[in-house]
Amino acid sequence: MTAPAGVVLAAGAGRRFGMPKALVDYRGTLLVDRTAKVLADAGCDPVLVVLGAAAEEVRERAELAGVTTVINPDWPSGMGSSLRAALDALQDSDAPAALILPVDMPGIGPEAVRRVAEHSSPDALAAASHGGRRSHPVLLGRDHWTGAAASATGDAGARDYLKQRAVTMILCDDVSDGFDVDRPEDLERHST
Repeated sequence: MTAPAGVVLAAGAGRRFGMPKALVDYRGTLLVDRTAKVLADAGCDPVLVVLGAAAEEVRERAELAGVTTVINPDWPSGMGSSLRAALDALQDSDAPAALILPVDMPGIGPEAVRRVAEHSSPDALAAASHGGRRSHPVLLGRDHWTGAAASATGDAGARDYLKQRAVTMILCDDVSDGFDVDRPEDLERHST
């Protein structure tokens, strides 16, 4: 099996958080670096990081070791445009699938990513399950990239596309926590 590409969605301004979440320090590491490392440690290759808000500051402060950055000039329109930018950037790769992980989910570690990545194939649609609900990471097989990109608008990402299809759910409650960080207090609640 060829490894899926890993995609970090890190372009948002983090309005509710008060700053771009890519630049948030979590246990001594910027969330953008932590998320990229999780994908790389799980075997994703290549790893793309989609930047938008404060892209230059992220590039200056983050390590971004071994990743390819993709700038989403349309980032204010929401996560959908970042997903489209990532899938477009992967068109010339030989990745059979893209594994998508938002930058604001520090409870997701390499083991959860590996579990979902095991289903990598061009026709795959899979996602981690936390608390009985579809969560991240989400695996989009190459055969679905065009359709997922076409339906990705606003902050929904591939949600509408996935709702209309059978998605393999991979239980990850025992190895990860599917919380996302919207406000500083969310980070504090999960830092212990």
